[in-house]
Amino acid sequence: MDIKEKAKLSKESSLTLSTASSEIKNEVLKNLIKELQNNEDEIIKANKFDIERSEKEKLPKPLIKRLKFDHEKICGVVDGINSLIELPDPVGKTLAATELDQGLELYKISCPIGVVGVIFESRPDALVQISTLCLKSGNGVLLKGGSEAKETNKILTTIIMNATKKAGLPSGWVQLIETREDVNEMLKMDEYINLLIPRGSNAFVKYIMENSNIPVLGHADGVCHSYIHDDADINRALNILIDAKTQYPAACNATETVLVHSNIAKEFLPLLKEKFNKMNVELYGCEKTRKIIDVTPVEGEDWHKEYLDYKLSIKVVEGLDEAINHINTFGSGHTEAIIATDKKAIQKFMDLVDASNVFSNCSTRFSDGFRYGFGAEVGISTSKIHARGPVGLEGLLIYKYKLFGNGDIVEDYASRKKIFTHKKIER
Repeated sequence: MDIKEKAKLSKESSLTLSTASSEIKNEVLKNLIKELQNNEDEIIKANKFDIERSEKEKLPKPLIKRLKFDHEKICGVVDGINSLIELPDPVGKTLAATELDQGLELYKISCPIGVVGVIFESRPDALVQISTLCLKSGNGVLLKGGSEAKETNKILTTIIMNATKKAGLPSGWVQLIETREDVNEMLKMDEYINLLIPRGSNAFVKYIMENSNIPVLGHADGVCHSYIHDDADINRALNILIDAKTQYPAACNATETVLVHSNIAKEFLPLLKEKFNKMNVELYGCEKTRKIIDVTPVEGEDWHKEYLDYKLSIKVVEGLDEAINHINTFGSGHTEAIIATDKKAIQKFMDLVDASNVFSNCSTRFSDGFRYGFGAEVGISTSKIHARGPVGLEGLLIYKYKLFGNGDIVEDYASRKKIFTHKKIER
């Protein structure tokens, strides 16, 4: 089956899925949990094959780390699916209701987008998360994973299809795209695909946006910052930074740059260096930082770097305003955090920093659909239309207007024979 046939099948199957009951969709999710658990050995075997091949091909270590799909990752995916099952069905909800006139009622109803094309690399868990979110929201999905996860993605897609068939739904809603050439074909398929979600480098996301008429949702980079204000609790700040950088450095929400107020830099930076040296984190810094601790220099456009590794940039700033300006200049609009006790400083930071996620006194690693209670996420959006931040079920929905009349015609209102009432209908 070529990609056009897969896209057509996904669209056709998505129409059936869009009207499926909550009970049926949850049955598929429960089946999927059983399938994942029953086939764990085969999944891990396929994943091991992918990792070994990737290591032989000398792919970047952060990519290989994201590729790993072991027992712990499977348990995490199952937790996400269980969380998704508990969420109410988002399809068919009345978002607004208005009486235009007596017997003429307008309803705004949530509905699926249609078919979503998702292009991602490395992480097999993303395939399951994306698929289950699309299922619950009634959308078809075309998945293009990285070739490094080829065998893992194959077995996971087969498992999802089997779980769907066992519930009596058509399995064609989920389709796996395997070749690089198919990506360019996807970009032309606005007849079948309603939304593209690319997950990759800045250059890749820009390429997708510039070469397709299909709406694109997503983020390019995760250049996240943590700002340490001069009244911050130093021990708390260090604990937060260790988590934000090292808990999972390959994630897009890991802190890449620390901004430190100059008033506490001499006290704070040696402690930071001591902690991170023990964790084998390579440190880079501005000229002011290098006068206090011995680190590799960083300057200019290097502040745009997303390391996705045990590497961290440090900049000493003169205060809150400089920190905010630096973030809004070099940040990617993903996740930014302030560590402080001054409530006014915290409020100013959270109001003026232009990002989809803004935190105070906690790790940037919290910006995640599962941690937000969305069940999972298809990705994090840094755009300012439709959906922003971790994109869960709501970000995969649109709405339609349903108007119920009783022989009504516009001429009656144009001639002022009738007048609109425009009363809100209580839901």
